[in-house]
Amino acid sequence: MSFFMLPADPVSYDDLVSRFRWDIPERFNIGVACADRHAPEKPAIIDWSGNRPVTLSFGELSEKSNRFAAALAALGVRRGDRVAILLPQCFETPIAHLAIYKLGAIAVPMAMQFGPDAIAYRLNLSGAAAIVLDQSGLAKLAASQEDFPALKERISIDGGADARDFDALVAGGAADFEPADTGPDDPALMIFTSGTTGQPKGALHAHRVLLGHLPGVETHHEFLPQPGDLLWTPADWAWAGGLLNVLLPGLYHGIPVIAARAPRFSAEWALSLMEKAGVRNAFLPPTALRMLATLGPRARDFDLKLRTLGSGGEALGRETLAWCRDNLGLTVNEFYGQTECNLVLAACAALDVVRPGSMGKPVAGHRVAVIDDNGNELPPGEQGQVAIRHPDPVMFLEYWGNPDATKAKFIGDWMTTGDQGMRDEDGYFFFVGRDDDVISSAGYRIGPGEIEDCLVSHPDVALAAVIGKPDPIRGQLVKAYLVLNEGITPSEELKEAIGSFVKQRLSAHEYPREIEFVDEMPLTTTGKVIRRIFREKAEAEA
Repeated sequence: MSFFMLPADPVSYDDLVSRFRWDIPERFNIGVACADRHAPEKPAIIDWSGNRPVTLSFGELSEKSNRFAAALAALGVRRGDRVAILLPQCFETPIAHLAIYKLGAIAVPMAMQFGPDAIAYRLNLSGAAAIVLDQSGLAKLAASQEDFPALKERISIDGGADARDFDALVAGGAADFEPADTGPDDPALMIFTSGTTGQPKGALHAHRVLLGHLPGVETHHEFLPQPGDLLWTPADWAWAGGLLNVLLPGLYHGIPVIAARAPRFSAEWALSLMEKAGVRNAFLPPTALRMLATLGPRARDFDLKLRTLGSGGEALGRETLAWCRDNLGLTVNEFYGQTECNLVLAACAALDVVRPGSMGKPVAGHRVAVIDDNGNELPPGEQGQVAIRHPDPVMFLEYWGNPDATKAKFIGDWMTTGDQGMRDEDGYFFFVGRDDDVISSAGYRIGPGEIEDCLVSHPDVALAAVIGKPDPIRGQLVKAYLVLNEGITPSEELKEAIGSFVKQRLSAHEYPREIEFVDEMPLTTTGKVIRRIFREKAEAEA
């Protein structure tokens, strides 16, 4: 099943949207759809973590996921049980995911960056019965002060005391395991929100969530799949962006997915990997693209084979968009969504749906609007909350164990996002900021994204976070926290120069009246700046 195929004479965006119809089957299982439909010899995952690539074929993926599902069932894991996955980009990650789906259980992916407390919180909130992890994860569990009353099984891919051996379980499982007969609305996956505005919540998704993602993935990758396509993202496969924008759609379409692990992300490492692996389709979060942009024209020295480049998670900004066009040779197709309802807006250069500074237009099959506090759709040019119409195949089922939060997420049939935005006359959506991030200063409502983008375009600035600091005169003033590029010395003169730089490029009411240099930027595992930390700091100082 493919939602879009590039015709001989490309259709317009309006034609594509008007002719689109959802095709959701009565029975659907993510594990079966991603592992069991392709030629056995075809490569599924190509791991470039070592000096040479190592390939996992679809035949191996199908058999190993069947065997692991059978092994989990033998350990007492049942349909509806939660199974946590704390693994890097490696073969065992998709094997574990697809086995859990085939079993009818619920996968709970967790990012490798999580510390003991974050892991404990998610394990206990989800009530996970088992966890698949490596020795570093076992060490974090041991370091936690929490008990895990529901956790019965620890399964390690690389040994460790008090854990079952992953390979041994796979080897002992039955290859002819019969997958659970699941429907599209049966629960399959629990992804925790990034926690930028409070404690993370477990967003429960159904098997249909993969089908709901496909139109958006195919849009921002310009009618994927095409011959020779090869997918990669540096994003953790535990994040919706890594799992549902790259790994699972790639496997569904039979497109090889690159796995790679680096001790620490760097621009040179990313470009070198894309060059040697021949990556054709990349998803790079905005933070990663901004780090690439610090190389300037040196990025052109890499012989890249990119056909498409997508970015999402937060607004990319005009400056970075222009750098990518000038130095990587293609247009970044931005997209927008949330853990609860992902990939509902997207740009697509092939359809001439590109407007610098925007998040794109609604992806075919999704109804997106800007609404007021009563759920009324606002006309173009008016600022309100971005919302998605229910029902929608990509929309979450509920917040696990939190019916009040689930109810509060909706205004009538609109799922609210907590993001302020606006729509222009041509149907493009523009991100202003999170409800908590929007700055009210002297009567102006100011989004931090455009200011941050301007700041990182300054040659001395590597990363930026902008918040509203309480001010008795203006209500709030714009304050910026900056990480400087290596070798740049902080000074009062530099603060003044950076402030003037923004004032000249944006406007007098948007430039940061206060600037503070910091050694590092607090980021979520998805690469988003946690502005809440700086906001709380500024409020305490005011």
